[in-house]
Amino acid sequence: MMGHRQVEQVALFYEFSLERHVPTDHLLRLIDRFVDLEQVRRDLAPFYSSIGRPSIDPELMIRMLLIGYCFGIRSERRLCDEVHLNLAYRWFCRLGLDGAVPDHSTFSKNRHGRFRQSDLFRRVFESVLSRCIEERLVGGEGFAVDASLIKADANRQKGIEGDKGLPPEAAGRAIDEYLAVLDDAAFGAATEVTPKFVSPSDPAARWTGAHGGQAFFAYSTNYLVDIENAIIVDVEATTAIRQAEVLAAKRMIERSLERFDLYPSRLLGDSGYGSAEMLAWLVYEHGIEPHVTVFDKSARTDGIFSRDDFTYDHAGDIYRCPSGKVLTTTGTLVNDGATMLYLASKRDCDRCALKARCCPKQASRRVPRSIYEGARDMARQIARSWEGGTSRRLRKKIEMLFAHLKRILKLDRLRGRSMLNSCYASMQVPSCRIVRARDRLVQLCVCAERALSIHIDVADIRSSTPTTTGC
Repeated sequence: MMGHRQVEQVALFYEFSLERHVPTDHLLRLIDRFVDLEQVRRDLAPFYSSIGRPSIDPELMIRMLLIGYCFGIRSERRLCDEVHLNLAYRWFCRLGLDGAVPDHSTFSKNRHGRFRQSDLFRRVFESVLSRCIEERLVGGEGFAVDASLIKADANRQKGIEGDKGLPPEAAGRAIDEYLAVLDDAAFGAATEVTPKFVSPSDPAARWTGAHGGQAFFAYSTNYLVDIENAIIVDVEATTAIRQAEVLAAKRMIERSLERFDLYPSRLLGDSGYGSAEMLAWLVYEHGIEPHVTVFDKSARTDGIFSRDDFTYDHAGDIYRCPSGKVLTTTGTLVNDGATMLYLASKRDCDRCALKARCCPKQASRRVPRSIYEGARDMARQIARSWEGGTSRRLRKKIEMLFAHLKRILKLDRLRGRSMLNSCYASMQVPSCRIVRARDRLVQLCVCAERALSIHIDVADIRSSTPTTTGC
């Protein structure tokens, strides 16, 4: 017999518990076990008045942001609606059935106010990353570094020529933040080259054609990742240019050392981090093995002998050409102040049968050698070894994190303008990682940089002093 739906009230009182309603294997329940935000109120206490109307609980806003980044809810308006309707979200936010959800404007007000002034997100990041280290999820022996472009919230068709500069009437928060970081090596001072176009709505964004297609305005998000469990150790936003990305790598390594005493024995990276100065910084200043592809353009394709065809003698500090003649140096630094020139004798070159393949348009052959060539040779030797091949495979872990950032969280384009918003977005990454513990899979909230939009104020970005700016 077909049943009927009863619409009348059969009981006067109902007993309902959110605690029993949320399944034991729900993602938020698993995350909640490892989220400790008790310190939030103590950190923010100096930034609230002792009188007046009670504010929105800051822990509630942090928990809502966690939900947004875990479930890919980028819109704060939609996030408030989802928390209002979803019982699991209400349970995680400690709202109960009748708790009021804050207005979406509360997030932006606090992000540009108390959260920025107190470095709240940085404190949350440090506490969660410390938990990762305590749980031995961070090995600290091998790090990988890389950067990825994120499109800025700027119309490429409305850019103005870089030589003309910004119009005098340009104003706004994005303009003010751009002017504040003109001397910062990670943004305005990263290069002396004037960009082809500048966006009047977000001038800190860099015009780039690195993807090979249409050029666009973009920022770079830089990751420093522990390769053992692909845990993001640090994140930093920079302008979309290689010099700034190399500087960001140095800052992140120094921060991890100062704040968490993480001293990697090797660093994995592509050729963007393979300049002579960067390799020397790794090897000579920090004793880190450079598992990095060397940036080298000395190879010749016109039939002329390349630098690799000349043999260097460490004991005598000389080069020998393919015919066995000696090239010596006076020790004078040339070009950028980090290069020595080794010259062959004009008499030897004039009588050499290989002159047409060596220096057909010069009186004698010159071979440049960087003063950091020892570090470059070390990186080349590692690249040819078995460990170098393994490092190239492990380096793909960081690419997977960038793919998750853009494909799953939809952070391939910023939703806000200005340098500071690029810093926020670069720290938004998913919060949960799957790790194996006690012979079973457990979902842990192991990295706050995959869950929070971290604030980095302008003073921290402009300073070269190591400070934690991870997610």
